[in-house]
Amino acid sequence: MTLYQKTLGDFQQSYVGFAALVIIGQSCLGGAAAMYILENGAHLFQMLQLGLVVLTCTFVNVGILAQLSPKTVFNMTIFSAVLSIFMILLNVFIF
Repeated sequence: MTLYQKTLGDFQQSYVGFAALVIIGQSCLGGAAAMYILENGAHLFQMLQLGLVVLTCTFVNVGILAQLSPKTVFNMTIFSAVLSIFMILLNVFIF
């Protein structure tokens, strides 16, 4: 059993509890990404990055509130977290 399958199984079993943690966690991570993006100015490239981070975090929250399947919410959460971490690293070390 892979780590993804095990974690997805745990997420599906305790969906309501994990949903609350996901909303808090990915919103904080998205907020940190937004902070690092805006530290580099407010030009078009930064605004595109900011829009992408905000949209992905919003889609995760909407997915939870719309009661999408746990697997869909789990995959959206992974994508949102990876994107936010990538944007943080991009803006801290490259720009």
